[in-house]
Amino acid sequence: MTVLDSRALNRTTLARQHLLTRSDTSVPEAVAHLCGLQAQEPQEPFIGLWSRLSDFKPQQLDDALTNRTVVRTHLMRRTVHLVTSDDALAWRARHDTMLRQRVLGTYRRELAGIDLDEVAAAGRTVMADQQPRTMRELVQAVEERWPGPPRRVLGELLVAALIPMAQLPPRGLWQQRAGVRNLPLTTWLRRDIDPLPDGDGDPVGQQLLRRYLAAYGPAASVDLRAWCGLAGLPAAVKAAREELVVFRDERGRELLDLPDAPRPHPDTPAPVRFLPAFDNAILGYHDRSRIIDAPHLGLSVAGHRTVLVDGRVTATWTVRNHQLDISPLRPLTALEQEAVHAEAQDLTTFLDEDIEHIQLDTKTDDHALHVPT
Repeated sequence: MTVLDSRALNRTTLARQHLLTRSDTSVPEAVAHLCGLQAQEPQEPFIGLWSRLSDFKPQQLDDALTNRTVVRTHLMRRTVHLVTSDDALAWRARHDTMLRQRVLGTYRRELAGIDLDEVAAAGRTVMADQQPRTMRELVQAVEERWPGPPRRVLGELLVAALIPMAQLPPRGLWQQRAGVRNLPLTTWLRRDIDPLPDGDGDPVGQQLLRRYLAAYGPAASVDLRAWCGLAGLPAAVKAAREELVVFRDERGRELLDLPDAPRPHPDTPAPVRFLPAFDNAILGYHDRSRIIDAPHLGLSVAGHRTVLVDGRVTATWTVRNHQLDISPLRPLTALEQEAVHAEAQDLTTFLDEDIEHIQLDTKTDDHALHVPT
């Protein structure tokens, strides 16, 4: 059985994530290919798409959100994601149990003794007038029947688990600050959520498996579970196994993949890429060693924006006081500094935040390289 080392997995991940070469695909097609983008920080998906798509313009994502081709909703891991409307409707029912379990797991004591189906029915009745509501407004409409739980707990239960909701624009539009207004997915998208099909083999789980491997493979079943939050999809993996190919990583783990998916040569050059907070390429795995070193794993869940150099997380970056600050995690060579600065200049143009300077800490002495844009 072929063993794929960390560099081989790295280049494959970059290729599947459109980070090896920018793609000319459309925004909805890219969101679909990536199986959604994590989006609890509303502006971050714009950076993720800029790093992946040729000539990406923020208006393209704005248009996809306002014309309802792409939607913001709680889905994988009970986290807000940007997903295509088709995927939101096709995948939501398969995630329902997980979403409930995750809210209950977090607030088991506060929600003890509450009938979740009754709460869901009450929330749907309130939302039946098709008027967008904040979480607070929805809670205020039902809290007399359930005065026990804190408002925040009851609100998260309703909007993140019990009622499939869309977060409406202007939330998530480019350079706009807007609170969350919720509307049921079926109302916003004017279509019903797909029911779970009958039969063995978990057909929706099989679709999730194939789509995940297309964007993240080769990967282990535990990686699949870490990405979607579902319990490993064992029936789906069993049903689809005969059509998949199998590799091993250097630790001996079994990695599944689609037979015809791209697997570039490990020596393929990897360009510098600036990633947003909570990027798919990092958070899409249980074992993130293919893209980030063990000492820096905390960056992946702490909301740090990162920089890929030679395909690996090598720096963090922030924008403050009209300056783009880049903090390497290891010393950069002169050529690497040049490549990072070149990509940073393009990023400052894209961000359009009146950034006047790029400051790159060289990590080789006590002073920073300060370069005007």
